[in-house]
Amino acid sequence: MPFAALGLSPALAHAAQAVGFTAPTPIQTEAIPAILNGQDLLGIAQTGSGKTAAFGLPLLQAVQLGATGQASRHVTALVLVPTRELAAQVGEVLRDLAGHLQQPPKVAVVFGGVSINPQMMGLRGGADIVVATPGRLLDLVEHNAIQLGKVAHLVLDEADRLLDLGFAEELQRVLALLPAKRQNLFFSATFAAPVQALADGLLHQPLRVEIAPTPDHTPDIAQRAIAVDDKRRTQLLRHLLKEHGWTRVLVFVATQYAAEHVAEKLYKAGIFASPFHGGLSQGARKQVLQEFKDERWQVVVTTDLAARGIDIAQLPAVVNYDLPRSADDYVHRIGRTGRAGESGVAVTFVTPDATAHFRLIEKRQGLALPLEVIAGFEPTEVAPPPAPAAPGEPGTGGVKGRRPSKKDKLRAAAAEAEAEAAAEAARPVGKKPPKPE
Repeated sequence: MPFAALGLSPALAHAAQAVGFTAPTPIQTEAIPAILNGQDLLGIAQTGSGKTAAFGLPLLQAVQLGATGQASRHVTALVLVPTRELAAQVGEVLRDLAGHLQQPPKVAVVFGGVSINPQMMGLRGGADIVVATPGRLLDLVEHNAIQLGKVAHLVLDEADRLLDLGFAEELQRVLALLPAKRQNLFFSATFAAPVQALADGLLHQPLRVEIAPTPDHTPDIAQRAIAVDDKRRTQLLRHLLKEHGWTRVLVFVATQYAAEHVAEKLYKAGIFASPFHGGLSQGARKQVLQEFKDERWQVVVTTDLAARGIDIAQLPAVVNYDLPRSADDYVHRIGRTGRAGESGVAVTFVTPDATAHFRLIEKRQGLALPLEVIAGFEPTEVAPPPAPAAPGEPGTGGVKGRRPSKKDKLRAAAAEAEAEAAAEAARPVGKKPPKPE
């Protein structure tokens, strides 16, 4: 089916072809006509399935149809994303598509971690589409650099993260600035039940488009689970790098400290490895990511910052050095490999004290991975008995070294407040890599 058959203008259908979209993916086939028809939409599809173009193409068409030709600080379409890297990536796709149009709409990309002044200057002539992280968007509103009172289309990309309690306050402040009458488009690869309930409260009679993986569209990712002692994970990682000759590997850890520590150990062992996490400056993050894409780093050790939306072409392998907190995070992590028809490998290290948590992830994802043992790395540690949680205190999910974060505490506080409200109602009355040779 050609893009033109979905209701797109000939110019946008040509733009899609020009940037390399040869035919619509399932999520694009289902979502684009509904968005063009003005419906609210909840789109659920696996990573790498083309969700950005699924909302980007109809947004560009809607903006073109409503264009007045007059500069204004009012925004027609707003795309909210949880991370700076995803903002830049979505903006790049929209600009590439818009660049093939005779009168391209203006796309502005704004995020924190960098000076606000250039972004304010860039918005002086107005913008048709704004891609933003919530915090920086609110900063720009406070500086009167942007107005949201005429937003006709709102997109939440990686919506489950944005609806999470960690973003709840900022998101509510943004929503309060938007007109009540607007089109809402929520996209993600995963939607946990509590997040689904929040989404339902914001969407108006939405069309739910859920694309289940099929043999033709399931990412070709070989998943492996390897039993290993906690203290031997770095050695095992080095062994796998040498054995398989992976040119690039994304290694997921639990904390910023672990990202720095593991990358340092690999670098000292002669492996070009770099940390990548939210504690780095935006310039450093951008540089590491670009150098990784350019194959100047063999290994990037990262937190879940890199688990959402980031597209690294032909990434051969992902390693879960630490287990993710949730089954949903597991899906997003391994989805960095096996993209755009390529094959990939996802390896998970399972220490004795994390085995129970790994089995829970398996159960929730419908997996049954044999727990491999690599010769020379046979585990000898014994899992300690689980420590009893204090009364009223949530556990840490069985992930070693994970204390409840600020977001966990916010979730717990919100759950406690909700329970109290229900009860009340029930009462009567780093380093630079070497340049390629």
